[in-house]
Amino acid sequence: MGGMFGATSKTDCVCDIFFGTDYHSHLGTMRGGLAVLNDGGFTRFIHDITNTQFRSKFEDDIVKMKGLSGIGVISDYEDQPLLINSHLGPYAIVTVGVIRNLPDLMRRAFKKRTTHFSEMSYGETNPTELVATLINQEATFEDGIRNAQENIEGSCSMLLLTRAGIYAARDRFGRTPLIVGQKDGAVAIASESCAFPNLDYEPVRDLGPGEIVLVTPDGIEQKKPPLDTMRACAFLWVYYGYPASSYEGINVEDARNRCGRALARRDDTRMDFVAGIPDSGTGHAIGYAAEAGIPYKRPFVKYTPTWPRSFMPQDQRVRNLVARMKLIPIRELIQGQSIMFCEDSIVRGTQLQDIIRRIYGYGAEEIHMRAACPPLIFGCPYLNFSRSRSALELAGRKAILELEGEQPESLTEYAHPDSEKHAALVENIRQRLNLTSLKYQRLDDMIDAIGLPDTHLCTHCWTGCDSPCER
Repeated sequence: MGGMFGATSKTDCVCDIFFGTDYHSHLGTMRGGLAVLNDGGFTRFIHDITNTQFRSKFEDDIVKMKGLSGIGVISDYEDQPLLINSHLGPYAIVTVGVIRNLPDLMRRAFKKRTTHFSEMSYGETNPTELVATLINQEATFEDGIRNAQENIEGSCSMLLLTRAGIYAARDRFGRTPLIVGQKDGAVAIASESCAFPNLDYEPVRDLGPGEIVLVTPDGIEQKKPPLDTMRACAFLWVYYGYPASSYEGINVEDARNRCGRALARRDDTRMDFVAGIPDSGTGHAIGYAAEAGIPYKRPFVKYTPTWPRSFMPQDQRVRNLVARMKLIPIRELIQGQSIMFCEDSIVRGTQLQDIIRRIYGYGAEEIHMRAACPPLIFGCPYLNFSRSRSALELAGRKAILELEGEQPESLTEYAHPDSEKHAALVENIRQRLNLTSLKYQRLDDMIDAIGLPDTHLCTHCWTGCDSPCER
């Protein structure tokens, strides 16, 4: 994953860029970068943030930076921002997304015999440099961005810092968000609207799918109107979006509360209290407890000062260690209790297995689990949740393999919440996790809780299709 922030102002805006970018730290764990532009040109810094918070790595750099406009990025793999010198003029660029046809686009670029790629990430071509190459093939920035959007398979949202202002473009199907904020004498654009309130920006609007705008301190100039088809990632509201953020005008925490309420309405299980797996399970649990009229408690507290997010690192052992060390159990709230845990999703289930063992070890009598989305049985072809993930590593796919002996050609019945095969899948996962009971959210309830039409949401992880209407 990744997140980006840009600002342009009539006065120095380095602090806004620094803090605005920092508010995207939940989206990445490996790379951070800032670039600002002033009369002397570009100033750029990139740091490894694997074991250090973004703020501490860049706090010495920002005193060396001055400028009326700049961009920043939190990334998992690519060094960004890149500084590009082209016939369009010099610019800095950051991107968020994943390019599935990168090898093919590279081959096509090499056929021109004048292209080379210098930025390497883990021995591979930096995707952001490829995007810049596609942009540089055209006569204007807007035509170049359009060229990139039309040729990239996957998703790619981007910010370009130029002399004329900041070009912002949302990916062609709107899978990742870009939101514009404004205050007196300044305009900002961000992946997460939670970056705006404490910097005094007011959200203005979301960019539409494929839309291109030029942002200056005086306002927003549309360079390309949005396309008709939107497939926003539904996981934004369920899992990886920040609770204080809103996308398409819908707040994340509010949507998670509605998800939890929907789970409770279809449940008659009795328990002593409801809890959430921190952090993203918390909002769902609060909604569940409110609807069910059952107390909400915190039998785990999260220790965050030294531990990053755990779902990003490529090494499963590192993920498990991080997940374990940052969650501290409270025996007094666990011993002798029947507990309902709400979780945003069950991806591989490996970390959850350890959590459940620890809860039983602290004396819990029963452990029930409710997942705020349906079982994940398809890998995401559009966004980088983790490069290490194969669809066959998903808990749902492991269950199907155990039930079938091999992976069937069609998974449709397993995705249908009322089918016998779906029930068998859930029971297999329940037994593997050693849960007293396990239930998943229905897709239609999840979509209703988010509040967008199903045709506006990508649900590929659960159905194998971008939209449930295409099944």
